[in-house]
Amino acid sequence: MPWAKAIALTVAAFLVVGAIAGWAWQQFSPLAQYTVDQNGGSLGEEQMTKIFGPDGTFTAIGFIAGLVVGGALFLWLRNYGPWSVAIVTLGSILGSGVAWGVGMLLGHDPLQPRLEAAKPGDLLAAPLELHTWTPLAAWVVGAALAAAIIAASSWRSEPVATTAPPVPSDTSPH
Repeated sequence: MPWAKAIALTVAAFLVVGAIAGWAWQQFSPLAQYTVDQNGGSLGEEQMTKIFGPDGTFTAIGFIAGLVVGGALFLWLRNYGPWSVAIVTLGSILGSGVAWGVGMLLGHDPLQPRLEAAKPGDLLAAPLELHTWTPLAAWVVGAALAAAIIAASSWRSEPVATTAPPVPSDTSPH
């Protein structure tokens, strides 16, 4: 298969899976609830534990997506040698970025304007966001783990010949 086709299919796969993962992140992330009072909004102790729920959800979705899609693509592209690892790794970075972008597009609703429009006693969901960059790396970790497992399980113990075997000479020793 030509390089261009391999790269295009990898990009397409991670774009599609990234968009689906971003939607799933937006749909299934548990969000903390701010309680509105006359001074603004506040989080209770229980709600403070939920503030990092979107980070955990993104990490879990990204790791599974990277593992499955990265593994399938690496299995398909493994004859490209080390370049297949690079293609899958870069694709997983793309998928991670797309998932974050789609999730933010669909679910990030800034808190301040909603606080200004709310009345005391209202509950407002925290905005969907990542609090650190590390959940983005879950995609790469999943894809790299899949590539490592596949490479290790298909490793050959006998060396592969890289040069022509020696040719026996026609002369015999005296």
